[in-house]
Amino acid sequence: MSTNRAILIPGSSQRLADPASRKPRGRNGDHPLWFLLPALVVLIVFFFVPTIFNFIYAFTNWSSFNTSIGFVGIDNFVSLFSNGSLINALRVTLVYAVLVAIFQNLFGLALALLLEKDTRINRIARVLFFVPVIMSALAVGYIFQALLKPEGALNEILGFISGTDVTIAWLGDTTWTIVIVALVHAWKWMGLSMLIYLAGLKTISADVLEASRLDGAGWWQTLREIRIPLLAPAITFNVATALLGSMNGFDIVQATTEGGPGGTTELLNIFIFRTFGQGLFAQATTMSLVLFLMVAILAFPVIRFLRKREDVL
Repeated sequence: MSTNRAILIPGSSQRLADPASRKPRGRNGDHPLWFLLPALVVLIVFFFVPTIFNFIYAFTNWSSFNTSIGFVGIDNFVSLFSNGSLINALRVTLVYAVLVAIFQNLFGLALALLLEKDTRINRIARVLFFVPVIMSALAVGYIFQALLKPEGALNEILGFISGTDVTIAWLGDTTWTIVIVALVHAWKWMGLSMLIYLAGLKTISADVLEASRLDGAGWWQTLREIRIPLLAPAITFNVATALLGSMNGFDIVQATTEGGPGGTTELLNIFIFRTFGQGLFAQATTMSLVLFLMVAILAFPVIRFLRKREDVL
């Protein structure tokens, strides 16, 4: 039986289709895919094409000293890996990424637990701790570079408290400077981790927490046995973003130490920046390709491990 109906217009023989029987206009009629075209063009021109050329130029002799570009095979990779500077930059980048991931997540989780209750003071504190996230990374680096000088504000405060003249070179130690710079990086981004952990804490059912308290579980036992396992998705996201962000770090380290002292904080991106500034474009491109491979080899297995941990928990 047909369900199509028509409406007769009074005083006219013209019939209109029943509005209820009209076929709604969907995506096939509106062609929304056309709206993706500008974004797709931008993505291709500014991401895919440079990425492809990055793979190509890594196997050439492209530099400011050559009038033409020629294919040299894997010579760039051989020369760079035979140079201890690249290996050192890779090691420093890995250590820096691990330190930032640890500090940023510890600070973010501590702040989330401290500011979990929805009070006016806590809401104001959340905003204040999030302010560094939206600040320029270079500005943060230069501020801490000024604070941590031997004659900087931190030594002045310590000298005022101790009553002695304090002239500690916080950014001049070859052992601990990378830890200090990692702390600065973690300080800048801990507000973002705090918000992610706060969102995760809000999803935990109050009935589960109440049941644990009735069973005699203390605050620490509840955190360890219930809250931390239920925060597994938030931990995965925060660890992944901290690792990927710090492996591509440049601004804060460049502003604070410029890779010093003695190359102990020379991240791979700083090494690439210096090499490119010397006119060795192919070598710099090769280093960026090495960084891409390092991120793929190290970061993605970590993310996969954390996702499997979510399934177990």
